[in-house]
Amino acid sequence: MKAAVLHEVGGIPRYEDFPDPVAGHDEVVVDVKAVAVENVDKRVAAGTHYASQRYTAQLPAIPAFDGIGTLPDGTLVGFGNPRQPYGALAEKTVVSKGAHVPVPEGIDPAIATVLGTAITGMSVKTAAGFVPGETVLVQGATGVAGRLAVKVARLLGAGRIVATGRDDDQLREVQALGADTVINTAVPDESLAQAYLDAKGDGYDVVLDYLWGRPTEVLLRSLVPTSFALPKPTRLIQVGESAGGAFVLAAESLRTSGVEIYGAAKGLSPQTMREVYSQVVTWTRSGDLTFDVVKVPLSDIETAWQRSDLRGSRLVVVP
Repeated sequence: MKAAVLHEVGGIPRYEDFPDPVAGHDEVVVDVKAVAVENVDKRVAAGTHYASQRYTAQLPAIPAFDGIGTLPDGTLVGFGNPRQPYGALAEKTVVSKGAHVPVPEGIDPAIATVLGTAITGMSVKTAAGFVPGETVLVQGATGVAGRLAVKVARLLGAGRIVATGRDDDQLREVQALGADTVINTAVPDESLAQAYLDAKGDGYDVVLDYLWGRPTEVLLRSLVPTSFALPKPTRLIQVGESAGGAFVLAAESLRTSGVEIYGAAKGLSPQTMREVYSQVVTWTRSGDLTFDVVKVPLSDIETAWQRSDLRGSRLVVVP
């Protein structure tokens, strides 16, 4: 079969022949139909993700650990955790029999690859207990997940949405998607802190944070009150770290600010996952929630892997 094959950590996957997978006990071979290439896949291949060793211990290997495909009986499924060294970026892969779920009818395989990204936006509800009418700040709204989060917040009934990013042109696109106010984070700290203050109105009820690092440090500093008045609570959901994995958290940024920090997995259970997935599927079928994807053939993986021009669209590889 043909596959995207990684020969060294930090290398670029190459389109070439690879032995067909053979199902072992309690395994099934999947014919791959679509795979979304995400930043985490590139970080794993580059050796910079905490899970890199698990997926690059045996080389050559095929990158990506989930996708959409068909079972031998033709059932369209979402699959995950292929047996190494078989990843998702191939014509076929092999997974445990319990490592796949049916894809709802009427969902295109390429779109199905991105449904999970929208679920991170739903963490404003599952982790933060969002209620309609609240103000949501999306930190890092120009990426794929951030743009979907803006759309999800609007569909959930946000009263006001503030979005941040580093590019004015892309921030204008985010406004067209539903953000009421945008903030460019590529400014000096003092200017950024003032921008957060100017945009917060009565306060940020929920912050969905894909950035961490410097922008979030400045944000939390800006929320420290200047009087003894009791602040309005702000629930910050930590999702990503595209601006940095750590920052200095001043004690006063928590002690008197009303800020509560949660991980995106808070509140998740098999039941809540089914509920949020069902909601995302309903919005997708109705056309209320749309996804921007760029499809490329597996044969173009070397060029596609290095693309930096997607501007908020998800790269989806179709074998």
